[in-house]
Amino acid sequence: MKRRTPFLLVPLLVGATLAAHLLIPTPGLAEGTPPRPLSTAAAPTVPGAPPSRPGPAPADTATPEQAVRRALDGLGAHHGRYAIAVEDLTSGRAAAYGASTETFASASIIKVDILAALLLQAQDRGVPLTAAQRRLASDMIRFSDNDAAQELWTGIGRRQGLDAANARLGLTPARAGQRGPWGLTRTTVGDQMALLKAVFTEDSPLTAASRSYVRTLMGDVAADQNWGVGAAGAPGVRPVLKNGWLPVGTPALWAVNSMGLVERAGHTLLVVVLTDGQPTREAGTALIERTASTAAGALTPHTP
Repeated sequence: MKRRTPFLLVPLLVGATLAAHLLIPTPGLAEGTPPRPLSTAAAPTVPGAPPSRPGPAPADTATPEQAVRRALDGLGAHHGRYAIAVEDLTSGRAAAYGASTETFASASIIKVDILAALLLQAQDRGVPLTAAQRRLASDMIRFSDNDAAQELWTGIGRRQGLDAANARLGLTPARAGQRGPWGLTRTTVGDQMALLKAVFTEDSPLTAASRSYVRTLMGDVAADQNWGVGAAGAPGVRPVLKNGWLPVGTPALWAVNSMGLVERAGHTLLVVVLTDGQPTREAGTALIERTASTAAGALTPHTP
């Protein structure tokens, strides 16, 4: 029987105005006459000049980075740490939160990278994926099957193959497939945003057919894995995503990650959230969904 399990490694011993309109009674007012508001002295007027009108309220001139940071800082305390990157492909606005050099265990989101490397190698040879490779790719992305991922990881040449692909995809090659299992590969939100752009935009070494194939699989993940950055999108619109989760250390704390594409009121957004130090997988999921939704709202402030 085919074993299809979400990415859950055995715990490894490695590493949440009052605008007071002051009204005062004025002697001599007839009953029923509204009292006058308390006011400051009026500025002197020039005879014949039109009455002054209040000017427009000043516009919020915050940059995307400032707007997102302000919104996320307002969420208050949380477990562990996280970093997020979000880019609006419709407007070009983008922002990140958390140091760009902070690394996190990739867990199962590395499976998108493995598939991209597999497709690049097939393009270089000028051949399509074999039926067996397509079956493994489907199991790896849609069901997060670890056995399928291991087989494709070996097939692309492990660390060397992934490093070579990442050099072309715009990721930092030195972070790929270090000496431990592929799920412990260290990554950053910047690298994962580069991967998303290689998968979802035309500025990519991947062909249109390859990009469409990855998008199709990421848009059809199993129902029990349809969580995470999808919270940043419009309700009822299925996101295109890949999640990963992994208990690390003793006592075990969780690394929980999510990345993908969402649609929000006419805007197409790429979103990555990486976390670690989470007391439970559920806590990590809640943190991802809260921060992704908040950041997307701050980046697209004029959308419902």
